[in-house]
Amino acid sequence: MRILVVEDERKLADYLNKGLSEHSFVVDVARDGIDGKYLAIEGQYDLLILDIMLPGIDGLALLSAVRQVKTTPILMLTARDRIEDRVHGLQQGADDYLVKPFAFSELLARVRA
Repeated sequence: MRILVVEDERKLADYLNKGLSEHSFVVDVARDGIDGKYLAIEGQYDLLILDIMLPGIDGLALLSAVRQVKTTPILMLTARDRIEDRVHGLQQGADDYLVKPFAFSELLARVRA
């Protein structure tokens, strides 16, 4: 499975890359919304993991742009934890929504689902 992680926090992006790679996933990382949008639309991914608060283009705008052209599953991974934020993300087309901080085992289960 090929996964695109769009995350601007370097430590978290590296952690996700390492953890997912150790579980046999092929992982690409974009550190801002502009690169993330390009890779998400031009690349072939089985799953996108998107942060909401990104430089360049925020995760919700990226989500909307991807949904205009692709049906790739999208998991939002963000610190925005209010119910309204979760509902909005899902209504905008996200397939799943996980709040930071998170347990890697839960993220892995959601990725596999």
